[in-house]
Amino acid sequence: MASPSSLSPPQVPKELYDINREKLLKSLRQHLTETSRPLHGFVFLQGGEEKSRYCTDHIELFRQESYFAYLFGVTEPGFYGAIDVATGNSILFVPRLPADYAVWLGEIKPLSYFQEKYRVSMVYYTDEIVGVLHKLRKEVCQPLLFLLHGLNTDSNNFSKPAEFEGIEKFETDLTTLHPILTECRVLKSDLELAVIQFACDISSEAHVEVMRKTQVGMKEYQLESIFLHHTYMYGGCRHCSYTCICATGENSAVLHYGHAAAPNDRTLEDGDVALFDMGAEYNFYGSDITCSFPVNGKFTSDQSLIYNAVLDAHNAVISAMRPGVSWLDMHKLAEKIILDSLKKGCIIVGNVDDMMTERLGAVFMPHGLGHLLGIDTHDPGGYLKGPNRSKEPGLRSLRTARGLEEGMCWFLVFTLHCSEKSIQNLILSICPGNSDT
Repeated sequence: MASPSSLSPPQVPKELYDINREKLLKSLRQHLTETSRPLHGFVFLQGGEEKSRYCTDHIELFRQESYFAYLFGVTEPGFYGAIDVATGNSILFVPRLPADYAVWLGEIKPLSYFQEKYRVSMVYYTDEIVGVLHKLRKEVCQPLLFLLHGLNTDSNNFSKPAEFEGIEKFETDLTTLHPILTECRVLKSDLELAVIQFACDISSEAHVEVMRKTQVGMKEYQLESIFLHHTYMYGGCRHCSYTCICATGENSAVLHYGHAAAPNDRTLEDGDVALFDMGAEYNFYGSDITCSFPVNGKFTSDQSLIYNAVLDAHNAVISAMRPGVSWLDMHKLAEKIILDSLKKGCIIVGNVDDMMTERLGAVFMPHGLGHLLGIDTHDPGGYLKGPNRSKEPGLRSLRTARGLEEGMCWFLVFTLHCSEKSIQNLILSICPGNSDT
């Protein structure tokens, strides 16, 4: 029997992380030179920790902290990493494991194993951090640590700076590293793009498999399980980039359906349109793919009108995208194409330019056009530099207002949001103050 997949998981060269570290060093050294600061100190990051489920001894499946993954590619928990700004040497600090670890969790690897696996200059144990860094910079009493601390403008959460016993013996800088390292993540290398491409390819293949097996009477979660099986079985993708959204019927109007309170559990009915938003993660790098199709295989005329309005917006934006183009302009282009299509379909009436001025497009497209994609589904860097976030409806949801640059990787979100709430908002925008209309 032929395999249902034409793909196989590729080997990811460790050179990818060498390139990431070199990019950071170049940018950091340039910044220090421009600000008349000496080229010394250590970039110092703390990797992720394993977590148990509440008060139990059940350990959740570990996934590395994204900035640490970007620089070192380490899959195990409990690590620290450093980069010597002066020499460029990379250092990993490995947790010293107890002897009974081998009985319960497997072989205890020697330090040489991690040095070879992750292609770093040196490897020590985490309880040696203070002594090693002071020895490497013995000419100063308190070596400088560039720690990661800054705002993620997608989540409004702050990255956590490294903590360890003895950190008071160092000078620390909490402001320099974050914007520089985040900007490095914005522009992808060819090796990064190749990993993202595989994650997208296996996810796309899985979406096609889901479409083939979709039938009236199935549960949404059954389609989710087909996707998860395919990407793991044939792509080696143990992690998803985000919680799967398998929405049908009116659930399709819920942008982040699929969470614990809305758990992909509706039964598919004849006449439903499915909106499936699912993406696999491979070797830390993610994908993000959304597709819509009729459950019974045939669009109604109304469904076709909406589908083609979104498709036309998609095609227009893809054609217009190039380095130097404003992301804000791309969002407005998508809105205008959708409004034009709705007018042609006699869904709305009036002058489209006036509708754009009044921000009517935000009723149907309340989210931003898309987001940066990489090690995180919503990769950071949207508002690091350039225009600030707009306060206008729809535009304030944009995850960036930057201009496009070569090396950026984007996920485009096109929807024509037709929930009952959208229609109510539309009525109120046309007849303000008349909530009984």
